[in-house]
Amino acid sequence: MPRDSIIKKISAREILDSRGTPTIEVEVMVGSERAVASVPSGASKGIHESIELRDGDKDRYLGLGVRKAVSKVSRIIAPKLEGMDALDQSAIDNALTDLDGTTRKSRLGANAILGVSIAVCKAAAKSVGVPIFQYISKRKVGGLSLPTPLMNVINGGSHAGNDLTLQEFMIIPTGAAKFSEGLQMCVEIYYNLRTHLVKRYGNSAINVGDEGGYAPPLRRTREALDCLVKAVEISGYSLGKEISIGLDAASSTFYRENKYFIDGQILGRDRLIDYYLKIIDDYDILSIEDPLHEEDFEGHALLNKRTKDKVLIIGDDLFTTNPKRITKGITSESCSGLLLKPNQIGTLTEAMAASELCMNAQYKVVVSHRSGDTNDSFIADLAVGIGAHGIKAGAPARGERVSKYNQLLRIEERLGKGARLASLDP
Repeated sequence: MPRDSIIKKISAREILDSRGTPTIEVEVMVGSERAVASVPSGASKGIHESIELRDGDKDRYLGLGVRKAVSKVSRIIAPKLEGMDALDQSAIDNALTDLDGTTRKSRLGANAILGVSIAVCKAAAKSVGVPIFQYISKRKVGGLSLPTPLMNVINGGSHAGNDLTLQEFMIIPTGAAKFSEGLQMCVEIYYNLRTHLVKRYGNSAINVGDEGGYAPPLRRTREALDCLVKAVEISGYSLGKEISIGLDAASSTFYRENKYFIDGQILGRDRLIDYYLKIIDDYDILSIEDPLHEEDFEGHALLNKRTKDKVLIIGDDLFTTNPKRITKGITSESCSGLLLKPNQIGTLTEAMAASELCMNAQYKVVVSHRSGDTNDSFIADLAVGIGAHGIKAGAPARGERVSKYNQLLRIEERLGKGARLASLDP
């Protein structure tokens, strides 16, 4: 076992995420190399996600502090992992899950566990002198592609203070040949969307939500979609040619008593599916995340069947990056894509297993940030390393969002002129 790949020290501290909420940052020393990882947190969370460990002390950060998670790293995790070989990621992650011993990582906290898992990966890559994306992929640079961005430019639902029911309205540069070209297209549309919103709704329309997208005073899904169509047109692009639209419904957030409360309507499952089909026909919708609530595999399958080979039905809360739930979804043909969020499952090894399971089933994999994020750009390297088809990092605003896009620009430069953009075609 190489001396310089031995974990020498693991420590942690409490920092703040993009919402000003405490989160954990983990620092790992491998040989003479140091790496740091910080963990994001979501606003709309699936009920099957792994559990963040919070302090619950109402006198401090309204109970949201993470000193308990920091303590778990120093008192329980560090003594077990120090001395282990950082190059054996699966052994590290297995040791972490064994130490926790619970299904949803409630003893040590998925935030503590994931921080260690990612920091070890980063330090291991440094110890062997290769970029993180290449270390994850274990392949030659020439065989790698970059993910297509799904850029959330209008925020609604749990991510904003407006009356839009759906959570995210995204633009997708499906006509781009390179990541840098696609990013440019999205940013130009974001600029022109700003101009259009101010002209139509006033200056308050360009206040931003949690993920940097605008949060205009809109009430109906079609209003938001019409704004996107107009911004694409002003930018000189064609919907359905260079640009497509993606939606994150996050439908569990508007589901109550077997009904969906959307756009001032109360709909059952069948009528909601018809609602989506009409929007798909009227706009160039490429993807919809969580169109039905998070336990409705059958409903997802009904929509997936009716949109086959035309629209990506992506499981987020439905799957929570959990291989067991993904297997159920594959068997029931509920979706055609996975939204991969490492903090939903808790370790890098488990997240990569979820990705591999989906790719073997011909699913599209989209690596995602969280609404409460940090400046850590790790998911950009992860997306390239696993060969993800897409990445969600938010709007081209706020440091925690652009850090991921800027890292992908660096990776594209490193890969050279032949760096291609992965396809999101269903």
